[in-house]
Amino acid sequence: MQIRILLSLVFMMVLLASVKLVAQSKQQEVELAREYLSKGDFEKAESLYAKLIDDQRLFHVVYPDYLKTLLAQRNYKEAEKLVKKTMKRSSNTLMYAVDLGVVYQEAGDKAAAEKHYDKLISQLSQGEIVAVASLFMQQNQFDYAEKAYLRGRELSKNPLEYNRPLIALYTHRQKNEPLVQEVLKLLQENEQELGYVQNMLQNSLRDDKGFDLLEKELLVKVQQEPDKLSYNELLIWLYTQRKDFYSALLQARSVDKRTRSGGTRVMELGAISAKNKDYDGAIEAYEYMVKEYPDGPYYFMARQRLINAREEQVENTFPVDLIKIRSLIAEYEALLGEVGRNANSVEVLPHMASLYAFHLDEKDKAINLLQEVIAMPRTNPNLVAESKLTLGDIYLLKGEPWESTLLYSQVEKSHKETSIGHEAKLRNARLNYYKGDFELAQAHLDILKLATSREIANDAMELSLLITDNTGLDTSTVAMEEYAAIELLVFQNKLEEAHTRLDAMLEKFPGHSLTDEIYFKKAALYERMGNFEQAVANLNKIVSNPQVDILSDDALYRMAYIYEENLKDTEKARQLYNDLLVKHQGSIYVAEARKRFRNLRGDNLNQ
Repeated sequence: MQIRILLSLVFMMVLLASVKLVAQSKQQEVELAREYLSKGDFEKAESLYAKLIDDQRLFHVVYPDYLKTLLAQRNYKEAEKLVKKTMKRSSNTLMYAVDLGVVYQEAGDKAAAEKHYDKLISQLSQGEIVAVASLFMQQNQFDYAEKAYLRGRELSKNPLEYNRPLIALYTHRQKNEPLVQEVLKLLQENEQELGYVQNMLQNSLRDDKGFDLLEKELLVKVQQEPDKLSYNELLIWLYTQRKDFYSALLQARSVDKRTRSGGTRVMELGAISAKNKDYDGAIEAYEYMVKEYPDGPYYFMARQRLINAREEQVENTFPVDLIKIRSLIAEYEALLGEVGRNANSVEVLPHMASLYAFHLDEKDKAINLLQEVIAMPRTNPNLVAESKLTLGDIYLLKGEPWESTLLYSQVEKSHKETSIGHEAKLRNARLNYYKGDFELAQAHLDILKLATSREIANDAMELSLLITDNTGLDTSTVAMEEYAAIELLVFQNKLEEAHTRLDAMLEKFPGHSLTDEIYFKKAALYERMGNFEQAVANLNKIVSNPQVDILSDDALYRMAYIYEENLKDTEKARQLYNDLLVKHQGSIYVAEARKRFRNLRGDNLNQ
């Protein structure tokens, strides 16, 4: 009896070992077939998969690769037979039904594939929609995934059914027209979905046509349903994306007048407009706030930012009007008289100091104002640091660079690894550049190229490239030293002397790599002095030179801007903006050039 039990146990162990060996052998064959498939040896892979497919334990592992192998060998009859056989013995035929359509398509029988897919979709139940749509997307059959979702919507009789999957699908495929319709349906149902809608649109709308389509639909919606604020908010978002800040402001102001919500959105758009140098828009935003909310929490901020925006506008309108400069100082004085000189209003003083020093040549007044800021108790440390930087600039104006570098270095030390500290390092680098100490300037700039502030990093990179491009191993630094000294004269507002020395450089260093920089600098000086024809003439010397590449888009944009804003030749400006969009598609000026081109062409639908 014991012997019989022992023999049974031995038999079972041998049997289990045999099964295990067979399983291991089969698994090794699967791995070998996969290796053949990955290497493109389809014939060997097929012979192995043909044996393994009948093993039910391995079927789900083998089937997809076997089908892939058959299709790779264009063995469409065997592939069709495999899928149909699988469909017959499977309780869930949906996945394999999609595979059958893939086989027809791969075989080149498009009509059979379409007929098969259309029949499949027409027979779907509500519970099968998501699964089949997902299978279609896995096979990159996006049109049929869309049809599946729309079939599900039809079955449910709910116009919002599968709204989010369709939005995701249209976003992925950048099908703007149906995407716009779906997101507006979603907002119609739930205004809280605005953030989601903006994210999906931002991922999909890449060109003017998409934005124009959305704008057209939104303008209709805003008229039809003025109480749906989400439509207005989306329109504001759209204009901001397109950098049409003035139109965004008009919408924000309209919403604020209806809701009396305190003007928060108007303040935000004023700040965005100012940052993007749309001074008219910023001024209009802050004027609205001052007029509509004289007792509101934003009143003082709006008053101050209004003068700041006017200041920026005056300083960037050439030639600078000194009467307007004095008027700005008077406005700042009036504001201080209203609220007093204290830690809350002290940030007005650096603005006044800059106006005195850089435009009215009243440096001592400017220094006194900045020292008042630095000495005032409880002043924000960042404002103190910025005031020290401005004070350093003024000492550089006075020709006292040692005082400048002392102040810059103080800020570097007190604000390490901050944007203000990096700005201080950049000014020290620029000071060394002015003095012709390019090696020390580069040491600062190499660090700043990694700065977290993109603007500082870009400025550092620009100055670094200017130095390296014009002080190479085979190039004397004499010309670069001369050019750097001229840049210091420009900083000190000694424009006539700078102009004379630039002309001398063109004669002394004909054909030098700095030539395009010299013409660009001359154009900037002419622009500051109000001689716009000469500015354009110098810019044209860069644009018309096929050997100049680095500054050509800068010069082209500046020419267009001058023709539009100063010479009032809108036709020429439009032509130049279009040239930039065609010739320099990767330029940093593309977005602004496109906006200005559209405005000149009269594309803005709401104006």
